[in-house]
Amino acid sequence: MLFKRPGVGDPLPVDSVTAHVIDPVTEALTDLHRRLGALRDGEVADYIPQLALADPDDFGLALVSMAGRRYQAGQADTAFTIQSVSKPFVYALALTDLGAQEVLRYVGAEPSGESFNAISLKPGTGRPANPMINAGAIATSALVRAAGPGERFERILACLSAFAGRSLDVDEDVYASEAATGDRNRALAYLMRAAGSLEADVDEATDVYFRQCSVRVTAADLAVMAATLANGGLNPVTGRQVVTEPTATRTLSVMATCGMYEGAGEWLMNVGLPAKGGVAGGLIAASPARFGVGVYSPPLNSAGNPVRAVAAMTEMSERFGLHLMHRAALPHVATVTAAERWERDGRSVGFVSAQGTLEFTETEALLNAIREATPPAPGRVVLDLTAVTGISSGPAVMLAAVLADLHGQGHRVAVAAQQALLQAGEGRPRTWEAFTTREDALAWCEDRSQGA
Repeated sequence: MLFKRPGVGDPLPVDSVTAHVIDPVTEALTDLHRRLGALRDGEVADYIPQLALADPDDFGLALVSMAGRRYQAGQADTAFTIQSVSKPFVYALALTDLGAQEVLRYVGAEPSGESFNAISLKPGTGRPANPMINAGAIATSALVRAAGPGERFERILACLSAFAGRSLDVDEDVYASEAATGDRNRALAYLMRAAGSLEADVDEATDVYFRQCSVRVTAADLAVMAATLANGGLNPVTGRQVVTEPTATRTLSVMATCGMYEGAGEWLMNVGLPAKGGVAGGLIAASPARFGVGVYSPPLNSAGNPVRAVAAMTEMSERFGLHLMHRAALPHVATVTAAERWERDGRSVGFVSAQGTLEFTETEALLNAIREATPPAPGRVVLDLTAVTGISSGPAVMLAAVLADLHGQGHRVAVAAQQALLQAGEGRPRTWEAFTTREDALAWCEDRSQGA
């Protein structure tokens, strides 16, 4: 692709001149990893002996946007077992097979207010409260259509792999450890079987569940999986429609109210995103139509959720304004309308314009366009944001960080925008020239008296 200003100079190939511009999303993840890695609260799960071998210092974060862009920090590629983070995805598979009303006959959708392995069964029917607790997850797995347990697990594994965008496998050592210590889960299954809410054979149902929990993933995988739910069931990396949009919506709804067990209410109040944690240290959070996050950190809090992951998501929600109940002023969606680069009289200039309101997804696209249009330093970068009608606090900080980085590299930066649109945020000084019209910004850019 070529960037050029029509009628001015010769176009320059992007591959030969693209400048390095910081990535504020990776910068935010790296900052969280550095600071929260020092947390020493929580304990590594040991009721499954194999899980006790995890390194408590491991900590990885990953984020995947709706554009399929990946960001990560720390041990985001370290493999661990998915455990309870598998529950939303298998629930989505059961919904796909049977439909919502049929699934509700066997598994409810109400918060239990109890721990993940509680005996939370409805009196009279034995129906578990929701698919995020163990009893509900065992019942949900048993609903997946198959001729037998072997085929059922293969369908579950294929589903998890489709969400992750790659072929996943089972940690056989963890599976053996789960099976050897899974008497409480078997007891839950026997209670449901006796009440009529579980029609499958107990040993077969729990064996499939143990294997499901023992599937190996990374935080990077979990971010893709969460992003697929956030993207209406469409995997933003592979482009594959894994489940329908209504199925993804129903799954996210149950995650929001039930995904964090007895900590679900506090989580929804403080973070405000659908999420699911697992006892091996994994956690997913989905920001609908924005991105998915995957975190890995083995030490757990009293509710069985990863301590560092909870802290990281709380900060991210505040920093980027992610809470579902946050008032979003979005009169219309922002788009990048131009991204050009040109040479004139030995001067390199990059130009980007946008319109609408900037939330995370739109700002990510804008920053990517700036990255591509920025010339080698020292050069000039002009942003025409006069048609941008608003910007959220988190995206404003992201944009300010990129503008400060361009200045630090030796670029001169001009921003044309409506008055008071851009604030540096977090005490950052203004590092760009401000104009109220595109024409004034371009005139400044071409003023030889201003230097390089």
